Amino acid sequence: MARAARAMLEDLVRLRAVYGGDAARQKLELVCALERATLSNAKDVVRLHEALLFLLSFPDDPGLLVAVERGLARFDRRRDLRRHRKALADSGIAGTRIHFPFFWITARWLAGRWPKALQIDWPSFDRKDELEPLLPHLLPYCETLTLDQLTYPPRTWLRLLKGPEESEAAFLIKRFDGLDTGSFGREFAYDRLGIPMVLLPGEDTPSRTRARLPQSHVHFQRRPLHAHRPDLHRAAVEPIVGIRKVGLREADRLIALARGAMITRGRDLDAFANADRRDVRLIDCGEGLSFACLGVVPERRLMLEAVYGFLTLKNGVPIGYVLASALFGSSEVAYNVFETWRGAESAHIYGRVLAMLHALFGSTTFAIPPYQLGHDNEEGQQSGAWWFYYKLGFRAVDTEVKRLARREVARVRANPKYRSSPATVNRLAAAFMFLHLRREREDVIGGIAFENVGLRITRFLARRYGSERERAVAEVTADAMRLIGVTSLRGWTRDQRRAGQRWSPLIVSLPGIARWSAAERRALQPILKAKGGRRESEFVDLFDRHPKLRRAILQLARDIEP
Repeated sequence: MARAARAMLEDLVRLRAVYGGDAARQKLELVCALERATLSNAKDVVRLHEALLFLLSFPDDPGLLVAVERGLARFDRRRDLRRHRKALADSGIAGTRIHFPFFWITARWLAGRWPKALQIDWPSFDRKDELEPLLPHLLPYCETLTLDQLTYPPRTWLRLLKGPEESEAAFLIKRFDGLDTGSFGREFAYDRLGIPMVLLPGEDTPSRTRARLPQSHVHFQRRPLHAHRPDLHRAAVEPIVGIRKVGLREADRLIALARGAMITRGRDLDAFANADRRDVRLIDCGEGLSFACLGVVPERRLMLEAVYGFLTLKNGVPIGYVLASALFGSSEVAYNVFETWRGAESAHIYGRVLAMLHALFGSTTFAIPPYQLGHDNEEGQQSGAWWFYYKLGFRAVDTEVKRLARREVARVRANPKYRSSPATVNRLAAAFMFLHLRREREDVIGGIAFENVGLRITRFLARRYGSERERAVAEVTADAMRLIGVTSLRGWTRDQRRAGQRWSPLIVSLPGIARWSAAERRALQPILKAKGGRRESEFVDLFDRHPKLRRAILQLARDIEP
């Protein structure tokens, strides 16, 4: 029986991405048979799970879809899963535990939704001794009498302090939330402990098995998958089906789906952890492909570029994610396909990613950062990321990388079996690669030294104010507001006022701003409001339509004092 189950699994894995002919009938028979079968090891349980997820995202027909949905709905009750539950920990499969030192924002979200299921992994907690000195700062002053007189290990203290309806982890996380240090200070204090956590399985805790956005329409795969390499210059300007704003309830579902996709894969993404429920859109690219577009809460936005996270969905199933920043008519793009779907239309989907960024931000240049290419990134090197982008038309401008690329391409042409060494790939990936839809230009993300802009601001504040940075912020904000014609901040939201305060040292540092016309200076007002507004993409549009601001930022980026 075990050999028969293994043989059926091998057939299903082999057939999962085959479409047309008799494939749908064979898949259905195998899925139904494997639902009743028992697999002999944990690795095969995972392979079956991933095959079902693949078929859920690329179903042949309604009959197969029903069988796959049934198999996944019952997956946590499988006998082989229960037998190998310990070995399946951290797989993200329903019914199994997840171990991860969740970062502050994610840990707080988990503790709020599952206060009993989230627990501290005490045996793995190496820095537990650093927790005890923090306790007086996490509790009301009246409790210091107990803390001063009694000596307990940290775990005993938390058992004593927590409430009956919460775990030690949930209590600790919620007490950190009360620290009077601001959100960034709380995050720093919590994350430096690196507290290992365990998320116990439950009916609605995050799992890859149940992760799916309900669909009103399912796209059935009736032809072979896209296997060609797209012409990105054409693909990036092809229209997408539509961009839909979502209500707050649906936004919460999409944010939870995105966070769960990271949690169940041992990852954390700031754009998802800090997603703003007011800035969530669903982007339809046709054929069941869509992207949940998540903006970042105003407090966590970058000074210049706008950053968005995108959860890639195929028929509502998370199959990867995109992290993109935008400014100067350009986007920096980090593209990730979850392992189960690698090789299945990855290049075709990437073309739709660029089309989406072109539609959202007007981007005509796309930049890939070194880490995404595989620089000091073993996973990126093993996945062949640099070659993936090179074959799609991306090119570096760095002279040394261009020379090395020509050499490696020549070697592959001479010997198709040749493979670049990891060290060589690391050198190839050491510089940004770019794709220009129009003329090649340097004023794009990846080519602009934004850090030089920050250095100019720092030198200005250091020379004029030294350690009195609070006075600096107050005085510079007043100067900047007068400069751009703001007589009153009445009507500005708290987030917009924060954006104005953050931008003020930059505004007074802009070369030649005093010679701008009054209208050009006033035009900075809506840009600041958009930076702290509901949709940061509106900031990108307004910024890119202010030519003098663009030129001034570029000058700050180029001109550095000795």
